[in-house]
Amino acid sequence: MDTFLLLNMVAFIAIVIYGLYLFAKVVATRVAYIRLGKKSEFDRDFKERFRRIGKIVFGQSKLLKDKKSGTIHVMMFYGFLLVQFGALDMFVKGLAPGNHLPFGPLYPAFTFFQEIVTLTILVAVIWAFYRRYIEKIVRLKRGFKAGLVLIFIGTLMISVLLGNGFAMVWHGEAATWSEPIASLVALAFGWLSPLAAMILFYVAWWVHTVTILTFLVYVPQSKHAHLLAAPVNVFLSKRVPGKLKKLDFDIDEDAEESEEEISFGVGKVEDFEQHQMIDFYACVECGRCTDVCPASGSGKMLSPMDIMVKVRDHLTAKGAAVTGKSPWVPSYAFSGTSGNQLASMTQSGGQQAAEKSIQDISLIGDVITEEELAGCTTCRNCEDACPVMNEHVGTIIDMRRYLVMTEGKMNQDQQRAVMNIERQGNPWGLSKKDRIKWRELDETVYIPTVKELKKEEKEFEYLFWVSSMGAYDNRSQKIALAFAKLMNQAGISFAIMGNKEANSGDTARRIGNEFLFQEIAEKNIKEFEKNGVTKIVTIDPHAYNIFKNEYPDFGYEAEVHHHTQMLYDLVMNGKLSPQGEINERLTYHDSCYLGRYNGVYDPPREILKSIPGLELVEMDRNRENGMCCGAGGGLMWSEETTGNRINVSRTEQAMKVEPTMISSACPYCLTMLSDGTKAKEVEEDISTMDVAEILALSVLVEEQEKSA
Repeated sequence: MDTFLLLNMVAFIAIVIYGLYLFAKVVATRVAYIRLGKKSEFDRDFKERFRRIGKIVFGQSKLLKDKKSGTIHVMMFYGFLLVQFGALDMFVKGLAPGNHLPFGPLYPAFTFFQEIVTLTILVAVIWAFYRRYIEKIVRLKRGFKAGLVLIFIGTLMISVLLGNGFAMVWHGEAATWSEPIASLVALAFGWLSPLAAMILFYVAWWVHTVTILTFLVYVPQSKHAHLLAAPVNVFLSKRVPGKLKKLDFDIDEDAEESEEEISFGVGKVEDFEQHQMIDFYACVECGRCTDVCPASGSGKMLSPMDIMVKVRDHLTAKGAAVTGKSPWVPSYAFSGTSGNQLASMTQSGGQQAAEKSIQDISLIGDVITEEELAGCTTCRNCEDACPVMNEHVGTIIDMRRYLVMTEGKMNQDQQRAVMNIERQGNPWGLSKKDRIKWRELDETVYIPTVKELKKEEKEFEYLFWVSSMGAYDNRSQKIALAFAKLMNQAGISFAIMGNKEANSGDTARRIGNEFLFQEIAEKNIKEFEKNGVTKIVTIDPHAYNIFKNEYPDFGYEAEVHHHTQMLYDLVMNGKLSPQGEINERLTYHDSCYLGRYNGVYDPPREILKSIPGLELVEMDRNRENGMCCGAGGGLMWSEETTGNRINVSRTEQAMKVEPTMISSACPYCLTMLSDGTKAKEVEEDISTMDVAEILALSVLVEEQEKSA
């Protein structure tokens, strides 16, 4: 027996060392691949970052948005952490028979707790198997690889229960309350001799040992690398959701690179920043992002999950060719894989050939298609749904930037809009001089320009950024007027730029023309500073977001408000009093750039709730999970040529709650929803209005009656 135990211990130590070596090798390999990327900037707000770790990693907040999947994951996550103590206990039992972890009188309670945890994990495994293979949830992949982790976990749990039961028979232990399942196993196999029970114990013991080490090696080279990458990813993720990074256009003319080598955006996988590459390995392949994507849901050629997975696989192949490190271990067992073959070529002196074979594969074109990149509305629903905080939108925009600024490729409609913005400051190409004409629609409303107030030697508190939609679009002009009337009513001191107002630059930036955006931003900032603008209010969530979150990168910070935020404060403070009844059944559509980008969900709803007679009903997809109208990311200015129209799909969702009115707080959204009601031929039954327009009807009821 002593000889057997010695050999058993030697074999155990050898396999543990080998398993840990392979695990460390895979992790080091993935780190080497990530280091091919550009270094990332990182702010040191550790308090916020650790708070996020607590909430998202340990609180499982994002996973629990899907109650069923979230519950399964919580059971596995915490169960697997706790059950490791049971694994240690089993190792002790196999290496030193008759012994266990030194918990003294608490040991029976420990074993009972471990059995409960083990059973909980088994329930979660069965439930997960059912959802993936029986219920066949659409977003979940099926096949052997997808279920392998369930086999691993199930095997670990069953081997523990069987092993403990056989140990009880081997040592002649009586059934006990502290190990109910093991006691049942012992009762079922009580007829075994001690030697047979010992042999079966060690079979279960070695199955458990080999499985746990195989699982350890499998994790970092599979989608389950998220167990390692996700906490890091959550810690490093942007503190300002959806914020795009500033590109540096200063080119060193003395540098050796030729003009042909100068590029902007991401055209090669190594052009991504290192924190973006962690995204690729953190991806869980759960499909939640694709499930909520408006482009994917309406039949477009885009899956945020596939973007991550395809770029990850491309990075793995390129990393193998460049570093010579085999992506799959043990290397001899996976020698036939393309990644290991590329690594082998590099190791044997053929690095140039290996790199050339992978460089012939274009990131944009072969790995990710232009059509996929074009379909993104930048709504960030994918990012909000992602349990590991992957930032899909920034990755897509970086590749768009390469297409637009390096290869000169852009959708013709969007190109026309961008050229119009560059020449006339608005997407339609209408005259700059006509920007102020919207004031003429109602000359009773006091809407001064900055220049006019200067002449009168008057000051203003807020700059009202009307936006191109508010200034030129016939429907949106009514929103601008309604808001101006309400500010007059509340005694708010404001001014507009008039014909000096240009474009916020959001459209150009999201389409991918970063160079034009920066030109626009610099001009706007000069105008703001020249006129002492310290507070901005706008009806445009896109302008609100870019002024608030992205202009600070260019040296300008102001107090930025969305018009619903200002109106909410005015209503709550009693400066605006909704009086007139509006007897409508209304559903509110959340603007992506107001909601998911900036967390503004309550102010517009509270305004609507304050209006007498108004019945507010929520769509199934609302707030954080509200569906995009289809206008973001520059798609407002291009036609949808594949699948269903996103705005029509969103309108159909609104129609399900049987409203008589659909409201939003964004001129883009309102336009898209108005078009949606027309497409569904319900515009006579369902009206579309901005929150400001509805509030104005109730607040200015006396004025409305006089004008009538």
